[in-house]
Amino acid sequence: MAYPAGYRYTKEHEWISVAGSTGTVGITDYAQNSLGDIVFVDLPKVGDRLEAGKIFGSVESVKAVSDLFSPVSGTVTAVNEELKDAPERVNADANTTWMLKLDLANPAEMDALLSAADYEAFIAEETGH
Repeated sequence: MAYPAGYRYTKEHEWISVAGSTGTVGITDYAQNSLGDIVFVDLPKVGDRLEAGKIFGSVESVKAVSDLFSPVSGTVTAVNEELKDAPERVNADANTTWMLKLDLANPAEMDALLSAADYEAFIAEETGH
């Protein structure tokens, strides 16, 4: 699957799309595919402060529980409440199913993230494909 070129990516398999000072965060298609059927998503609360590279929640699948890492620092402004009752939406379309939105504390942190091409190369290296 192609990864949206306008997004930035982490090596922990999260994506972020930014409009103005608002970042929208989700997990990559590679991550959801590796996890298998997602049965639960644990997300922070609106108003929580997140720090780049630190855990903000978790995703539970039939195979495992995986931590979610914030791509950037900021304050949570929204969480995708639909995922409480329908976590499988992430499996259906990981590239458009957002988990949270946040106000970026330091937009320069985006520079440390991977482009779509860099992320694809990283996955290829990890999987040997």
